[in-house]
Amino acid sequence: MKKYIALSVLLACIFSACNESDFLRENPEDFMSTSNAFQTEVDFEMAINGLYNLTRYEFYGYDESKPFDYIYGTDLIFDGEPGTYSRHGNMLAGYDPTSNIPRIHWNNLYKLIAESNTVIDRAEASSFSNERKSSFISRARFFRGFAYRTLAYLYGGVPLELHEVQIPKTDYVRSTRVETLEQAKEDVKFAAENLPDIVDVKDGEISSPAAYHLLSEIYLALDMNEEAKDAATKVIDNPALGLMKNRFGSRSTEIPGDVYWDLFRRNNQNRGIGNTEGIWVIQFETDLPGGGSSTTDLKVTGNYMLERNCVPHTGLAKLTINGKVYMPFTNWPCGDYTGGRGIGWGVSTKYFTNTIWEDDFTGDMRNAEHNFVRKFKVSNPDVIALGITEIDVENPPAGLEVGPGSTTIPGRYLYAYQTKCTTPYNHPDELYENKETWKLKSIAGTTFTDQYMFRLAETYLLRAEAYLKLGRKDLAVKDINEVRTRAHAIMAQEEQVDMDYILDERMRELGIEEKRRLTLMRTGLLYDRVMKCNPYYANPETNGDGVGMQKHYNLWPIPQSAIEANIGAKLEQNPGY
Repeated sequence: MKKYIALSVLLACIFSACNESDFLRENPEDFMSTSNAFQTEVDFEMAINGLYNLTRYEFYGYDESKPFDYIYGTDLIFDGEPGTYSRHGNMLAGYDPTSNIPRIHWNNLYKLIAESNTVIDRAEASSFSNERKSSFISRARFFRGFAYRTLAYLYGGVPLELHEVQIPKTDYVRSTRVETLEQAKEDVKFAAENLPDIVDVKDGEISSPAAYHLLSEIYLALDMNEEAKDAATKVIDNPALGLMKNRFGSRSTEIPGDVYWDLFRRNNQNRGIGNTEGIWVIQFETDLPGGGSSTTDLKVTGNYMLERNCVPHTGLAKLTINGKVYMPFTNWPCGDYTGGRGIGWGVSTKYFTNTIWEDDFTGDMRNAEHNFVRKFKVSNPDVIALGITEIDVENPPAGLEVGPGSTTIPGRYLYAYQTKCTTPYNHPDELYENKETWKLKSIAGTTFTDQYMFRLAETYLLRAEAYLKLGRKDLAVKDINEVRTRAHAIMAQEEQVDMDYILDERMRELGIEEKRRLTLMRTGLLYDRVMKCNPYYANPETNGDGVGMQKHYNLWPIPQSAIEANIGAKLEQNPGY
């Protein structure tokens, strides 16, 4: 009898407990998964940190070329080593739907959206207080809106997904560009109304002013110009923000230098140093796990190699004198004003280095020699002995070779560059081979500074754009002159102000700091500006593809990989591809 009872109990336990789906379901106890990762507030904060990391990865990391897709192929710079599509030197190949240029950014931005959706859905379903829910959701919606805004500029209308996807989905259809921007607007507007003020966040964190800055830009893209003006005004009128007008920070006593130079020195970008101009600053910590920059490994952290890309390769310049060839810069790479370890891939256009400064070449602070280097100190004693102590790109000596077989400046080996690309006399100590002579190791090339995503000077120029579109040139020129006054530049006149002038002023103020492609695609003027300002990309021969700049490049193609994976519906391709 006892055996029968024991057997009955055992069978009852087996048949009641052995639900096959429950039996096979994993219950992770020693690793994180989507089923156990969103339990505590710390879990959600870590997920938000992941959104910051994905943003830095897309715009400042990944590898040494992908962040620069936002400036290559525009009016700012051109490929100094022709023939590769990775630097847009062959646009026909670079913008093919199978190319990694449109594919990588599409994937990165949708990854940011997917992670944002997870935070939003999990926060809404949590038992946290309404205040804590709002904190998580507003930050995640900022990043989702930021990603959709970027997708809309680059690709036009894209599929909208507003929830966490837990099973494969293959039937996406494209929204319109306006619908995509409307979603971005709603997300960022929610963030602007719910995020804390900038004085209540840590350095590098998003805030209500950051959201209103972004919202102003999105409103402009939607031709909601009154709303764009109002959103920008909320930022400009914030008492905690203001243009930096006096010297400040880590190297404020150095001569030459000025307040514009100070804005881009190491450790000078954040409010903690007293900088009231940075609205959203992307954070980098050197040689710290997850810090984003390294002095020993250029690949593992995705270093932001602005110096490497946008500074000339002076070590390859040649000078022929009386039939003899000399290398005038024998100290490359050198951490002085010759530019660190630049390799001259992102060559400044003549429009960027000369044309935009013509009305005030020597007066505008932003064009001063320490901000836009044009004179390079010769280091070869044999050349110095011949009486040549520096080479001025505005008045180069005869016999100078500045690119492969070229004597025409700009060329890969010698051109004017902005010192915000690098850290003159201030690279990390680990990178100096000889600090007494400022000789650098060959592993240099990273720009070891925090980076402005949004800066108040740009907010003024966004509001100027809104005023222009509202027919108020008087107020547009007033905002432009707020920026120009700080630069000690000649005041702009009302009759000068049009969209081209504002784009020129953005170039003067922001230069290679700006994600220029986004501005030109937002305004639909990429083709026009490249044809006007960058003959390298405009010319089918120099572009290297036999085609040159095309009007349909105002949008990138939808990646072929996304089209082929979407087997349940047709994902329409952009015209021209």
